[in-house]
Amino acid sequence: MVLGQWSGCESFLRLMSSRRPVLIFVKNPTIPVNLALALGVHLAILLLVLVLTGQLVWPKAKPPALDPLKIEVIRLAPSTSPSPPAPGPASKAAPPAPTAEDWALASTYTLKNSKRYRNTWGQQVRSMMGTAVEGPDQGAVRFAIEIAPDGRLAKLQTIWSTSDKAEQLARQAIANLPPLPPTPTGQPLVFEKTISFQPFDDGWPPIYKFDCLPDPPRYSNPFGWDGRSTFVPKPPPARPDPNQPTPTECPDAPEDSLEAEAADMQRQFDLWESSRLKTHPQ
Repeated sequence: MVLGQWSGCESFLRLMSSRRPVLIFVKNPTIPVNLALALGVHLAILLLVLVLTGQLVWPKAKPPALDPLKIEVIRLAPSTSPSPPAPGPASKAAPPAPTAEDWALASTYTLKNSKRYRNTWGQQVRSMMGTAVEGPDQGAVRFAIEIAPDGRLAKLQTIWSTSDKAEQLARQAIANLPPLPPTPTGQPLVFEKTISFQPFDDGWPPIYKFDCLPDPPRYSNPFGWDGRSTFVPKPPPARPDPNQPTPTECPDAPEDSLEAEAADMQRQFDLWESSRLKTHPQ
C-alpha cells in the first residue's frame, strides 16, 4: 500500500497503533527519473547478453528484388574515327618488256612454230598497252598475224574482240613496235595470238620444257564420208610401242621460271578439274 504525505499527528498515531505492516514513502520528485535510468541500464545489459550469446539475431535487410525482364540499354557514343575508304577497282600493271636476251633466244627458237618468238612478240605488245583496270574497258582480242622473215609485220587481222578499248590499245602498240629480229626459220611466221587486257590474267609466262616432244596424233573419224566419192576406210593411227620409254621432258630445254611452272599447273587444273573430284573447299 502506498501512502501519501499525512498531515496531522493523530492520523499518524492511529495508523501506527494498528498491527498491520505499513510502507511509508515520502513523496520525492526524483524517484521516477532514477527508476527509468535503472530500467534502461538493466535493459541494455540484457540486450547485450542476448546478442553475445546468439539468442537475439538482428534481421538483415533484404536486397531489392531484381526484375528478370528488365533490360538496361546502354547507348554508346558514335565513333569519331574516319571510316576506311572503299576499295577501288582491281587493276594489274603491264608485264615488263622483253629484254635483248629474251629476243636473242626467241630469234633462234624453231620448235612449235617458233613458240618463243610468238610469245615474246605478244609480251612486247602487252607491255606497251599500260595497266588493265577492272571495268567496261577490260577484255581480250585475238589477231591473225603474219610476220615477214626480216621481222616486219606483214598482216594483222582481228578474229574476235571482247573490248573495243583493248583492241584499240593493242593495234596502237603493234603500230609502235620497235624493230624486231628476223624469224627463227627465215620464213614468214603465221600464227594467231590472243592479247589479254584484264586485271586478273595476262597469259604469261609460257612453258618450253615439253616443246621437243612430238605432238599427239590428231583425232580423225575413220568412218567419215562425204556421200559422193567412193568410201575408203582410213587406217587407224599408229600406236606407240609400250615397251619403249616415252620421254616426258626435253633434256636440253632451258629451265622454266617458278612463275611459269605455277601458271602452267593452274592452267592444267582449270582444264582438267572435276566437280566430283574436288577436295578443296569452294
